[in-house]
Amino acid sequence: MTDTSTESSVASLAQIRASVRALCSGFPGEYWRELDRTRAYPAAFVKALTEAGYLAALIPEEYGGSGLGLPEAAAILEEVHASGGNGAACHAQMYIMGTLLRHGSTVQKARWLPPIARGELRLQAFAVTEPSSGSDMLNLATTARREGDHYIINGQKIWTSRAEHSDLMLLIARTTPRGEAKHRTHGLSVFLVDMRLAEGAGVKVNPIRTMMNHSTTEIFFDDLSVPEENLIGMEGEGFRYILSGMNAERILIAAECIGDARWFIDKAVAYAKDRRVFGRPIGQNQGVQFPLARAYAQMRAAALMVEDAAARYQAARDCGAEANMAKLLSADAAWAAAEACLQTHGGFGFAEEFDIERKFRETRLYQVAPVSTNLILSYIAEHVLDLPRSY
Repeated sequence: MTDTSTESSVASLAQIRASVRALCSGFPGEYWRELDRTRAYPAAFVKALTEAGYLAALIPEEYGGSGLGLPEAAAILEEVHASGGNGAACHAQMYIMGTLLRHGSTVQKARWLPPIARGELRLQAFAVTEPSSGSDMLNLATTARREGDHYIINGQKIWTSRAEHSDLMLLIARTTPRGEAKHRTHGLSVFLVDMRLAEGAGVKVNPIRTMMNHSTTEIFFDDLSVPEENLIGMEGEGFRYILSGMNAERILIAAECIGDARWFIDKAVAYAKDRRVFGRPIGQNQGVQFPLARAYAQMRAAALMVEDAAARYQAARDCGAEANMAKLLSADAAWAAAEACLQTHGGFGFAEEFDIERKFRETRLYQVAPVSTNLILSYIAEHVLDLPRSY
């Protein structure tokens, strides 16, 4: 018996993928290389994605969005990366949105979501990590002190990408001193900061130049005043809100890694067929074939885990383990494909015009962030295998 709903879903995803590929064809390697050289923000690409409705994929139709699910959002970002582009300039808008959608008030959603869906506002910055605490969110030092109908923010964040290009920023800060918190995870709160009003009025943003073009920054807060209506959800429950959004983040980043792996493999296979040395194509040599074949197998296996994690998330099922494993396996698959592609191209792989060295730098990030490989392994050991907590 044919499952028509499944067939319809597959057809819809295929259509989305084809449409994204068509859009990305207007932004070839030359476009991304120039941005990489100048460390510029891909404004034209983001504008095109916004106008096509892809950045509003997860916003419900009642707020002007596309009303799609996480599997569709994952497909969008995978195709961006498989086309040679990079979703770093805009992917945060998809997973940050979840915190506002799930925990924001009706008034907040009605105020912010429609202009975001129309592309009038960008919500692309997520201020979580701090220099002294790193991945240990419960030890963050940025504070939000209640004064009347405002909160006064003081502290510092680092590795906050796109802060210079975002109108709105999601911020987590401590509202209850740790010694006074009800329990270990209590006392953190989430705020929506209007960067148009904040910069120069208690916020200083310093760009950090890195090995890839991610527009990342460090941010200093000095008595920044945020109105109480910008508090998302309940005061003190921010850790839980952010944690629930991290599963979506990991699934979407994993999808980008799958896209990277596909790009590297396609690039290497085409070159291996065409490049002739000693009178025959180099792809005829097992030394070239085997790494590519293994990378392909890794990519396909990781893609199945991404699909499973996204489906679980969409069905509101527990997907912590699946989201973490999807991120781990996809990042590994992308890195294996990157290594195989660079090795296949030899010296040409280091040439800027081939785009391999740029994508190589970009995909290396996902072994470290968001969430490092070692932390994922620790999570699996503790929460899946029931081994003692290691940190």
